[in-house]
Amino acid sequence: MATLNIEPNLARPDDFYEVLINTHLGLSTEQSQLLNAKLILLLANHIGDVGVLREAMRRARDGLAPDM
Repeated sequence: MATLNIEPNLARPDDFYEVLINTHLGLSTEQSQLLNAKLILLLANHIGDVGVLREAMRRARDGLAPDM
């Protein structure tokens, strides 16, 4: 079983952030939210391990709302 890597793993994080921001340029809020949803599904498919995805979702939700 794979584990979620939470250590820095991008060789050039600033380049990634720039591409991510530029991908959203000119989009409405709704289009930007749709882009994010599509990107999440594409990356989830690439990861392919439900356990890793569950851990990522748990960590992303930490501190945002009461535990489910």
